Amino acid sequence: MNPSHIGTIARLELTQRLRSAGWYVLLGCFALILLAVTAYSFVAYSYGDAMGAGVFSIVVNTVLLLVVLVSPTLSGNAINGDRDAATLAAVQVTAASTGDIMIGKLVAAVATGGAFLVVAVPFMAVSLIGGGAHPATLAVSLLVLAIEIIIVAAVGVGFSGLIARPLFSVAATYLVVAALTIGTLIAFGLGGAAFRTEITTQTRPYDSTGNVVCDRWDTYTSEMPRFDQVWWVLSANPFVVLADATPTSFDAYGYPQDMFGQIKFGVRSAQLPPSPYPQWDECHPNRPREEPPTAQEVIDSTVPSWFVGLGIQIVIAGSLFAGAWARTRTPARMLPPGTRVA
Repeated sequence: MNPSHIGTIARLELTQRLRSAGWYVLLGCFALILLAVTAYSFVAYSYGDAMGAGVFSIVVNTVLLLVVLVSPTLSGNAINGDRDAATLAAVQVTAASTGDIMIGKLVAAVATGGAFLVVAVPFMAVSLIGGGAHPATLAVSLLVLAIEIIIVAAVGVGFSGLIARPLFSVAATYLVVAALTIGTLIAFGLGGAAFRTEITTQTRPYDSTGNVVCDRWDTYTSEMPRFDQVWWVLSANPFVVLADATPTSFDAYGYPQDMFGQIKFGVRSAQLPPSPYPQWDECHPNRPREEPPTAQEVIDSTVPSWFVGLGIQIVIAGSLFAGAWARTRTPARMLPPGTRVA
């Protein structure tokens, strides 16, 4: 691979997009959305001591949401769009190799997604005014966000090389993104409902006058979902990866101060099995009860999963990109029916 050829292909790809007025309109809409989100976030976190950490986490999650929504449209036709326009063959007969073309397309797609990150930088900087944001949180969250941009771009470029029609490749990219973001939540909910366990609850009965009867127990049996058996499904969710990998800051009561920690606490709590014998003794209401663990204790006692989810995403994106690489290689032995060459 030749860095000069890669740079030329990426520059040509970006030049075509920069010529479109719609590209600037899209960035403007993105900035307006971030402006509104940042303003409302300051109001939402105005009660806390770590306002900056909370606002920053919301801005970063919003950037990730918008990137995964927009990137498939911008990267899903990188190769088959040129094939339809009869410009891909002209590039393939030059000194640029297949690797140069693939990497150049990927660099352009990543730069496109990175443009949204650049637009978001002022809003991230403003969010830090409130204070409370830890340097490690800033560094890790931005690093994971950049990796997610690369992964989504690789998925889009991969499908654009594997599928002949741009419309279907963009749709397929959206399906993969939807499977990772929404599909994991659906699978988690359905899986938890499918794996159920029997819970026995004991309570004191009441007599006809409404007084508690302390010499016996009433026992009730019910079924409870076992989310602790399917929590790992959420590991491939980009928002879970971002939250789980980011260091969490806690308040004096051991609860997260930002959205990263709140998402992490929810996912980590799903790892804990339900209590099989919950009991409430109204005859001894002042008896010391076991206090539920704080969010910090739950997070410290459970297993991180961000590296597993990130590995799954990299395998998916890498497989699609490698398949597109093989399909784009010239001379081609076989092309899909109706594929335009020149």
